[in-house]
Amino acid sequence: MNSPAPPAPTHLIRSHSSDVTALFFSDDNERLYSGDASGRVVVTSTRSLRTIVSWLAHTDSILGVHEWGPRIVTHSRNHKLHVWTRVEDLPASARVGGSAALSDLPSPVLCYSLDVNALNYCRFSLLPSASHPDEALIALPNLVESSEADVWVLPSKQRIHASVGTERTQSMFSLGGREEMRTGLIMSLHLFRATPPLEGSSSQAGELRLVCAYEDGSVALRRFVGSAAHPETSIEGRGWEVIWKCKLHVEAIMAMRVSSDNRLALTVSADHLVGRYDLASEAGAGGDADAPGTVHRTSHPGNGCIAIRDDARVCAIGGWDGRIRLYSTKNLKPLGTLRYHKSGCQAVEFARPVHADVTTHPKGDEDDDEDEEMTSEELEARGRWLAAGAKDHRVSLWALISFAKT
Repeated sequence: MNSPAPPAPTHLIRSHSSDVTALFFSDDNERLYSGDASGRVVVTSTRSLRTIVSWLAHTDSILGVHEWGPRIVTHSRNHKLHVWTRVEDLPASARVGGSAALSDLPSPVLCYSLDVNALNYCRFSLLPSASHPDEALIALPNLVESSEADVWVLPSKQRIHASVGTERTQSMFSLGGREEMRTGLIMSLHLFRATPPLEGSSSQAGELRLVCAYEDGSVALRRFVGSAAHPETSIEGRGWEVIWKCKLHVEAIMAMRVSSDNRLALTVSADHLVGRYDLASEAGAGGDADAPGTVHRTSHPGNGCIAIRDDARVCAIGGWDGRIRLYSTKNLKPLGTLRYHKSGCQAVEFARPVHADVTTHPKGDEDDDEDEEMTSEELEARGRWLAAGAKDHRVSLWALISFAKT
């Protein structure tokens, strides 16, 4: 009996002429952002699947792109982070899937920029303010030491935490007090606030935390406890306390993702291992019984990117072989393999889930096709999309099943 043919992508986006390096879905799933190695960012309508905005945001490869309210944040290897005003007024041809050329499309307006250190290939982590929608904290590698992190405030561009993770030691072979890094470069980081603590936990709700993945294969979780003199800011990493450290990989960590509830982190590397970390754990660094991380062995080395679905039940891992492998996040049980790209997959991203309070209307209620409301079934199906970008300059879109029983 012949085995069923592997699934094919639902859609292909061919808007790039360079390697696709970054992806992001808007919160309402209306827009898919993709960035490439030339510095170009393309915004695709998920209804018409046509390009609605395309512009050269940077002069080097895009590390990350993020929609933040009416703004777009882009980060590049050219040591710049830009904040743009999102384009709202689109030409009719772009809205309804016409034939407008890319040169005719509008471009976002640059609001302000931030000089950054992009030697790490490490993208930013944005933490929007819950009380002030126009403000956010953003974590980036330190301007000088690539093994440390800084936290800035936007839009004021004030650095409130400098050199988080200062842990250097002087080598016996160093000259003039030169220091060497223990962990190597920060490869990925995530800034978040602690959720209400569990009974018996020493953490505080709303406490600022930073999880960093490093070149030596380790992951560290820190929290900011402050000091009497500086309760809200820090210098040289003071006031930041290590909750735990964990080393699961034998190679440099290539990517890390954190679940939407900030309780789970997963890491991938050039090795065949997947690291799973409990970010709610208060365990110390010593003793296997107290270890906050668990290593899972796969048969596929060479993984470059990872994404976690918003319900934290399914993850997608993009490989250097171009394949996207799906796993249960609970036990890393394989759920299937998606095959299309012939070269390395460099970015994967899940669409946002459909919320129960979304109101829908049958199609045909509006004159403009692009303004028609989608049915609940269509919204639910789009909420299960997975996007993947690769070195073949293409973005593939996959319609996944719900995996409700994983």
